Amino acid sequence: MFAEFAFPIFERSIKEYHIIDDVYQPTQNPYEKGTIEHLLYAKNWVDTVQWHYEDIIRDPQIDPVAALDLKRKIDASNQVRTDMVEYIDSYFLQKYVDVQVKPNAKINTESPAWAIDRLSILALKIYHMNEEATRVEASAEHRAKCQVKLDVLLDQKNDMFASISQLIEDIENGDKYMKVYKQMKMYNDEELNPVLYQNKK
Repeated sequence: MFAEFAFPIFERSIKEYHIIDDVYQPTQNPYEKGTIEHLLYAKNWVDTVQWHYEDIIRDPQIDPVAALDLKRKIDASNQVRTDMVEYIDSYFLQKYVDVQVKPNAKINTESPAWAIDRLSILALKIYHMNEEATRVEASAEHRAKCQVKLDVLLDQKNDMFASISQLIEDIENGDKYMKVYKQMKMYNDEELNPVLYQNKK
């Protein structure tokens, strides 16, 4: 059950980030380099930092120069996030390289790693919605509304556990096959982003 295996690693990353709760803090990945656990922790740490970047940039009083710097950090973070998803897909491709794909096998709309990416973001939503549902200084009405939303997120988590497990099982059995598309993000590429390549002239 890969999703159930990954989720506590995401929770650990989120909890350890919030000990200091600073987007500029260094990560202290507790897992051995080269392991899937290390990769999952690092992936969620990037997501967690970006979550807080997105909070900061929405401050209506933010200095425009600081906002521009933060926007560039978000762009760079998005690229790292995409790269890490592709690394996770490489793990699955290698793991199931010898599976005999059935003639009637179907392709999924997303790869296992992109489903895991959504699970990582869901872990962040659950953490922060739980904060709001239990925030002592908030009104009882606010906490109650957030608890309803939290219950939906927890239900979604169970559904994602089931669907990710089914997808991976189908790949293991040859009923579905993986086809990974490199995301080819264009906005950081000097050969593909018109603003960047025109400025090179």
